[in-house]
Amino acid sequence: MDNEQVGLYTLDEALESLGFGKFQAFVLAYAGLGWFAEAMEIMILSFIGQAVKSEWGLSSSQESLLSTIVFAGMVIGAYGWGTISDTYGRRTGFLTISIVTSGAGFLSTFSPNYLSLVILRGFVGFGLGGTSVFLSWFLEFVPASSRGMWMIVFSTFWTFGSIFEATLVWIVMAKLNWRWVLALSSMPSFALLFLYGVAPESPRYLCMKGRTGDALRILEKIASVNRTKLPAGVLISSRSTDKAEESTPSEDRIPLLPSLSKNSFSYYGIILLTSKLSTGESGCFPTIQSSGYLLGDSLYVNAFITSIAALLVDRVGRKQTMSIMFGLAFIFLLPLLTRQSAVLTTCLLFGARMNAMATFTVASIYAPELYPTSVRTTGAGVASAVGRIGGMVCPLVSVALVNACHQTEAIAIYLAVIVVSLVCIQLFPYDTKGRELSDTAS
Repeated sequence: MDNEQVGLYTLDEALESLGFGKFQAFVLAYAGLGWFAEAMEIMILSFIGQAVKSEWGLSSSQESLLSTIVFAGMVIGAYGWGTISDTYGRRTGFLTISIVTSGAGFLSTFSPNYLSLVILRGFVGFGLGGTSVFLSWFLEFVPASSRGMWMIVFSTFWTFGSIFEATLVWIVMAKLNWRWVLALSSMPSFALLFLYGVAPESPRYLCMKGRTGDALRILEKIASVNRTKLPAGVLISSRSTDKAEESTPSEDRIPLLPSLSKNSFSYYGIILLTSKLSTGESGCFPTIQSSGYLLGDSLYVNAFITSIAALLVDRVGRKQTMSIMFGLAFIFLLPLLTRQSAVLTTCLLFGARMNAMATFTVASIYAPELYPTSVRTTGAGVASAVGRIGGMVCPLVSVALVNACHQTEAIAIYLAVIVVSLVCIQLFPYDTKGRELSDTAS
């Protein structure tokens, strides 16, 4: 018998009825602050390395370790924080992640030597590994019909965090030093701690744990804030097991992990290639324009993703959106197999970077949608960790080949990886566009 006939409704039906209103806007702001904080802590690696190297007389490998240790910490933390959040709740995850990230980030300011700074930045990376929890938490409050669009909007907090950090460094480094940059960059994580008390638990997590009464109270609060109404009847945890299994079969999630690694390899590789060619260090190819490039690039990428990708992701689906964006990235990179002018090289890399970032963003949305609530933050965390591995490997290609005047070979490798990624995307058995989220693994 149909749920409506017996006066029952699921969480997905409740969220559709409640719509996206002021309550979800607050959830968006809090979760977005988590990504804003991560972007600042990641971007800081690009700015303080040289200052620390000069002050303490570090070697190039020691300077590089300051970045590597953060990414290594993120790989380890991704699984750990996901497990904590899936077992003890999203709010418990927020609390512990914020304590570790803000504490280690602020203590980095007072590092007396290189070793202590490396250790503390490793703990910062460990904390940052849990930012997929914020993504999954926000996802669980959004109606299925508009989930893709709002997840795209959510991703822009990373862009704004990067821009804010660049601005902060530009202002602070000129007047103070790198220690002040570290201290001020930890403030968003402290803000997460300050606002923790008003962040609600995920009603989907509560339903999955059988706490439908607690979930209903949160839904009633959403209805009150949004000035909408819940469906008539009784809230149930989920639909039948058969339908849940049909919606998200477990074997369908496997192909995403290797694909994310290739995706990240291409995305980070294009960014590094842009940086290397903008410096003109190798002297092999014309130096691309770099004055104001990074800030302008971030702003245009943000506008591009929120307009084009948001229009596509809830209409043609996640799979086809990723295919379209990656296909465009391939087209932009293809002419760079041969020598081009500095202006054309700038434009082509700019276009490739925009589309690669759009693909990366959609993949980040797709991952938590694939996994059931019982393991969503763990699954999304592991997928993120695998992606970081791709990001850690790609410098070996970009830096080594470009420095050796082999830009053509580097471009060829990225094109090949994009082709393989496109094939993997088409092998995903189903799309999550408009689908209800599953709560338990089959």
